[in-house]
Amino acid sequence: MDININDIKNGMTIIMDGNLYTIVEFQHVKPGKGPAFVRIKRRNLRTGAVTEDTFNTNIKITKAHIEKVKAQYLYKMGDSLVFMNSTTYEQIEIPESILKDSIAFIKEGLEIDIDFYEGEIIGITLPEKIEFEVIETEPAVKGNTATNASKDAKIETGYTVKVPLFINEGEKIIISTKDGKYSGRA
Repeated sequence: MDININDIKNGMTIIMDGNLYTIVEFQHVKPGKGPAFVRIKRRNLRTGAVTEDTFNTNIKITKAHIEKVKAQYLYKMGDSLVFMNSTTYEQIEIPESILKDSIAFIKEGLEIDIDFYEGEIIGITLPEKIEFEVIETEPAVKGNTATNASKDAKIETGYTVKVPLFINEGEKIIISTKDGKYSGRA
């Protein structure tokens, strides 16, 4: 489906030069002199490469139709993670190379969306925030109340995140999957 370049949004998937891209950043620029233009930053969904381009506002681009399938994480098998389709109960293996940075946030039983383009798995969509248990961190030191002080904490997936000093081992915390940062106590 062709759409005007002015109608694109962050996170949208488009087809350019026969490749699939997701829009990372989109900016409509109207300079004092001359015509308006659009600046986009796009990530190739197959290679992960990010490119930046500038376009006139009158061009059309092709929007890719992405099918999302609800699934639940089951277990790791070799270099793949196995998910179960929540509707058909069919098992789907996804290679770690497709999952990239998302692996740090995948834990047993997690509900995600698998993104398909014409039958090909192009990635997954994680929930915006996920609850994790802190399995390793330094104990809080009384009197150490420096403003915005933080320490490292390892969560159940092995990912290390900066947390406030009052967080202890065994506590449940919420992490934002957009930036991988501590978001609060669960």
